[in-house]
Amino acid sequence: MTARGPIALRPPELVMQLNRMGAFHPTRLSFLRVLLRRMKRDAWRFDRPVFEIAADGTGCAVYGAHGPARSYSLVCFAHDLPDEARSDRVIATRWDATFALFDGVPSPDDLARLHRNVPLQEAGRVTASELTLSRANRSVRLWDHVVGALADGRQPDQARLAEVGYLMRTTAVYGSGKFGAADRLGIADRAEMAAPFQAEMLTVWLIRTFVTDLVEAMAAHRSPKAARLAPDLRRSLGIGNSTGLGMAPFLMNHPVLLNNWMSAREAALARVRSQEKATPAVAAAFADAVAMARDNAMAWRSAHPVQMRKLADLRADLDKVAGFDLPDSRPWDAIWRWGEAALSFEGQEALLSLLMEPHGDLVDDLIEGMSADEEAAFAINGRMDLARLKGILDAAYASAEGPAARIWYISADKLEPRLGAAGPDLAPYAQPWAPLRDAMALRRDLEGRSGRVSEFLLDHPEHRHAVRRAQIVDRYPYAEIRGDTASADLLPIDMLRAKLSFFGASRFDPRSDRWVRINLFQGAPYPEDLAMGSAEEWAGGVP
Repeated sequence: MTARGPIALRPPELVMQLNRMGAFHPTRLSFLRVLLRRMKRDAWRFDRPVFEIAADGTGCAVYGAHGPARSYSLVCFAHDLPDEARSDRVIATRWDATFALFDGVPSPDDLARLHRNVPLQEAGRVTASELTLSRANRSVRLWDHVVGALADGRQPDQARLAEVGYLMRTTAVYGSGKFGAADRLGIADRAEMAAPFQAEMLTVWLIRTFVTDLVEAMAAHRSPKAARLAPDLRRSLGIGNSTGLGMAPFLMNHPVLLNNWMSAREAALARVRSQEKATPAVAAAFADAVAMARDNAMAWRSAHPVQMRKLADLRADLDKVAGFDLPDSRPWDAIWRWGEAALSFEGQEALLSLLMEPHGDLVDDLIEGMSADEEAAFAINGRMDLARLKGILDAAYASAEGPAARIWYISADKLEPRLGAAGPDLAPYAQPWAPLRDAMALRRDLEGRSGRVSEFLLDHPEHRHAVRRAQIVDRYPYAEIRGDTASADLLPIDMLRAKLSFFGASRFDPRSDRWVRINLFQGAPYPEDLAMGSAEEWAGGVP
């Protein structure tokens, strides 16, 4: 029998809808898993040359990560923060711990400089020798319980650990030149940093080790009979993260990068679906991944009504997936086509992640195309015929119903993105984060015009950004969200979840329509585990 041709990628008008993007799950292409695989493959070494922690939990530590060509060091500062001073909001000025990822091995002078600046975060300054700047707060519900239990020589309550899943949560991990840190272009040519957000993922992974070391050190200071965390409990803890509205515009500010992330994800699905057969080993690995996903879905908790409905759909859908009998011919395409009809968006996108899981040899190379040179796409093609531009707009942007209900703007106090009700007071401060609205305004002004883009923009320079986006979408089909990001029913948490799924986040727990808590590296190996085991022996990519 002649082999059939490859499966086509899903069209962007289907994939790039926010209600679907808000159902994305981490995959084996997620950036934290890419990091762990590389470090395992290249036999990275890890050490802790500095660990000076006082009885009150304050002090400094340094964690070294040594690859084939370079070393990186996480410099950690632990602080004594009163409960009333603890806040996850961006306006906070004090934290339980602060961090910087140093490029190389810091000297005593480097550590002294970092000690003066890193605890201040935005109020301080770092240099191009630092790749990231970060801070974290304790989980009040768990920290004292774990320290107390270990100090008594016993293990903390497993159910309480499982309920939260982390001992600290980061409230920011800054990189790419912010506050003086190294610019992305300065490190992008390094093999270990070529994939997106590798410096940030390394920072969070090493923070996780520091947090468990810190809680054990505080227990040991309290009592000579203190226990250490049992390995299974330690592995069950990740690093929490609180992410708010400030992250949402990232997907609109980086259209080429978004396209590359999405096209890699869709190419992976198409490759898997195009396989003619499933070997017994691959089918068994898929069944194992489904079983882990069902366990994870049962343990996943949220009090937000939207997420509660999604969790109910996910649990029911995964039960259906577990009961599906794979046919002999094109089994992965068969289960996918069945899932499109039988499952919710939550279940469909979970199935996408599960289909990738046993196919690393087929899809892992796609990470090589997930970075982007966005400057190369920035120039506007002034020679483009206006008829061509109209065709692009008509194909990529559906009309919105009614006037815009929201306006994106930048807050004056923290220079952070905000979303407010549309009106004359905010209109002068509107940011270009409603691409559909901008495209419609451009299309209206194009009516009756002919000629070239350059001639049109001489008369209407206010449309330059919309023309640029349309030309980008023409070359990069997954570059644009296909929906109205200024509508009354917009849920910014859908944007947050889409981006965070590419990081590798799990256990999404919205706290409003504008901010969400997540978990990173829960169940993942620690540095000492990575040396002995596999980078994939955990459910990091399983929904």
